[in-house]
Amino acid sequence: MNKLNAYKPIVVGTLPIEIDIPNSDVDIICEVSDFNQFHILVKKEFSKFEGFNFQIEESHYVAYFSIDGLPIEIYAENKPSQYQNGYLHMMIEYRLIQLLGADFKVRVINLKQQGHKTEPAFGKLLGLKNPYIDLLELERKTNDELFEMEVFRKQKP
Repeated sequence: MNKLNAYKPIVVGTLPIEIDIPNSDVDIICEVSDFNQFHILVKKEFSKFEGFNFQIEESHYVAYFSIDGLPIEIYAENKPSQYQNGYLHMMIEYRLIQLLGADFKVRVINLKQQGHKTEPAFGKLLGLKNPYIDLLELERKTNDELFEMEVFRKQKP
């Protein structure tokens, strides 16, 4: 990750909040204003690894590869890393796990082991219609506001 330091990398996703399962990838987000310049660095440093692939879009850049069988995804936007959806999702997911307890965490992991992606697993447990968007809405709420919601009263440990 040192190679990415100029781009303010943050490891996000399931690993930092300990809901990863054996096939989980490592997600790294970065703040990038010049995707082409960023790609030059990423290609130089990571193209030697298995399965290296990338996408450059107008709004973001993504690179995929594996190191010793561990899947890695580098995602970059022209936005501070701590304001990117990957970071915001991780923060609300962590907060929900802290608020709702170990049983809730186990239920999330069980759904992931059954093939659900992380956000849909949270969505299924919380009755969210569009978990990718709805989790961002929940992230803005205080803990008291969360527990005022019926679905949270049912989940509270």
